[in-house]
Parts: sequence; structure tokens; C-alpha cells
Amino acid sequence: MAVSKVVAIKHVLSVTDLGPDRIDYLVNRSLQIARGEGPPIRSMNGKMVGIYFRGTSTRTRTSFTVGALRLGASTIAFGPNDLQIATGETIQDTARVLSGYLDALVIRTNQADSEMAAFAGQSHMAVINAMSEREHPTQAISDLTTIRGEFGRLSGIRILYLGEGNNTAASLALAVSQVPGMSLTVVTPENYGLPDACIDKARRLASQFGAFVTQHHDVDSLPRAFDVVYTTRWQTMGVPKPDANWREQFRPYAVTPNLMARVSSGPRTIFMHDLPAVRGEDVYDEVLDGPQSRAFEQAEHKLHGAMSVLEWCLSN
Repeated sequence: MAVSKVVAIKHVLSVTDLGPDRIDYLVNRSLQIARGEGPPIRSMNGKMVGIYFRGTSTRTRTSFTVGALRLGASTIAFGPNDLQIATGETIQDTARVLSGYLDALVIRTNQADSEMAAFAGQSHMAVINAMSEREHPTQAISDLTTIRGEFGRLSGIRILYLGEGNNTAASLALAVSQVPGMSLTVVTPENYGLPDACIDKARRLASQFGAFVTQHHDVDSLPRAFDVVYTTRWQTMGVPKPDANWREQFRPYAVTPNLMARVSSGPRTIFMHDLPAVRGEDVYDEVLDGPQSRAFEQAEHKLHGAMSVLEWCLSN
């Protein structure tokens, strides 16, 4: 009689859940998928993946849906009011029920990260953070995939991040801090930087693994010779800011052609953006559409990153 193989379920709630070796594996696997190399990708035949998004999404929801289908899985989508959580059922009870149907649940929420932890409190269904208020871990995998695909390496790469210290910036910092030899400088307006707990954790990890992560607010004294210039939309998930004049604080952090020329290490310096962009605010057209931009290649790598994460979560 055949004995079924037991697969250990793995969650991805934070970049710190992964560690350097798994980050390296997921980035390499993403590039293999992008290039049509490596083992076959129909590794999820018969699997069922739930896509539960409580906020808007173009790239992440589409990439996980298409990625699951390309891996051979079936998908079911839930909107913000589709589950009985909306009528008072506890997350724990909902998770227990869903884990009897689904092999993985991909979640995006503006709610506290504790919601995702509650979903992950069972051992039959993988839970993947597709963006929460604190982190966007699968975006970081796509970011590092884009960089490695461009430069052929991660060690020695210097990144400048400009703008708000949001969930994308947090995951980028926590990922870079686990890549030996990599460097990230985060420059944000006062009071809009990475939370102290996040930057402190990134610095501790960087010290442990031989990386470099720093944060300051002085846009007039930027270092030079960066390999990557990165920004994001200033209003994450469209959440309003309490200060009515917040845009005035952010304007000096816009990525303009002059700024690119000032901080680039040369013509090989690339521009990255997790999209959507607000043209004329966080980035100018000449940069986003220019020869240094890799923002749309980066968006395409979200599909490859989603596939590598799904595959890893549901395989041995």
C-alpha cells in the first residue's frame, strides 16, 4: 500500500521568518522560474490556494493567483466581506475551518499583524503575508530577485531608499540585513521613518550577517555611488496622514532626474519602485520611464517571487 508523503506546512509572515539561506534560495528559485530553468514548476497539482485581500491590489493579488495556477493549483478569492469574520466569527475558528479546505491562504490586510498570526495558529494551511501594516515580505523577495538578475549578485550592492518608512521599506531593510555584504541607506522625512523596533532589528541582523542598514532624514547630504535608487508611493494603501501639509515634507524626497544623476554610481545604477507610482510626486516620468528604470521588470518578478514562495511553503 502506498504511503502518502507528509508535507511540513511553512508560513511566511515576516522576512525574519526566513533567514539568510531561505532568502537566498527563494531569490535563486525566482530567477530560475523567470528564466525557465531548474526543476519543473507544476509542483502544486491538486492543491487549493485561497486569496484573501482586505485591501486593493493589482500586482500582488494577480501574481499570486496566476502563480498558483501556473504551479498547477486551483484558487478561490475572498473579498473583505466574504468571510464570516465580517459577522463576528473569530479568526481562529475561521482559520480552523479554512485549513480543512485550503493548502495555503494568501492574505493582505491593513489590520494588525496579529490577525495573520491568528490565521497561522493551525498546522494544516500555509499562511502567506501579501502585505500587512508592518511588512510586505514577498515584495522583498521580488526586489532582491530584480537586483540579482540585474547585477548577478547581491553582495556589495548599495541601495538608497527614499520616502516613507512603510511596510515595503521595512521588509527591504529586514531582507538586506540578512544578505552578507549588502548595504541599505533609508532616507525619510522626520516622523515618517521606519519604526524604531524595525530599524533596530535590521541593524542587529546586519551586524550578525555582515550587512549594513542605516536610516537618517537629511536629503541634502546623501552619499554617492549607489547601485540602486528605490522609492514607493508616499501614501501606502491610500491611508491618509494626520498632517494636512505632509506633502510639503515629502517633496524634497522625490526621485527626479537630477537626484538620480547626483547619487548614481554610473549608468548601471537602476531605479526601482514597488508600484503603483504617483507620477510627479514620488517619482518623475523621466525616471520611471527612463533607461535606468527597472520598475516594470520588478513588477513582473512579483509573479516569479510569488511562485517561489508558494512552492516553498507547500513542498519538502
